[in-house]
Amino acid sequence: MRRYHATLFITGGDLELFDKVITTNLRGTFLVLGRASQHISTGGRIIAFSSSVIAKAFPTYGPYIASKAGVEGLVRVLANELRGRDITVNAVAPGPIATELFLKGKTETQIDQLSKLSPLERLGQPEDMANVVSFLASPGGGWVNGQVLRANGGFS
Repeated sequence: MRRYHATLFITGGDLELFDKVITTNLRGTFLVLGRASQHISTGGRIIAFSSSVIAKAFPTYGPYIASKAGVEGLVRVLANELRGRDITVNAVAPGPIATELFLKGKTETQIDQLSKLSPLERLGQPEDMANVVSFLASPGGGWVNGQVLRANGGFS
């Protein structure tokens, strides 16, 4: 997660940054979901990504949170638009995951603090997300539709 300008709303914010985040996260997802819905076969699965940071509402994360909340709305709408095609549409909303991108620029103290946000007191691992996505893509995930699965170790 990137830190945004601290006075996002007080000064009117950085509209260029806002537009970039919305374009990347929300518009990008809109385009990919649209293509997926045109090409996926009956019985298929569409899985998007959101973020559990939505629940935290961290100061300065307005554009990021808005973009991911929009993704969650798109997932619900597309699930309904694909009615009758036996295609599920869901999102996974990870909590903090120990990836190179997430860890970049963070101190050991910050990483330790972020690890403690979850009752499991650890960062998620890429394998944790792979398991969640595998479930949603499997026959076992066939009755899960239009949902956001917050895979975050209890980070809320």
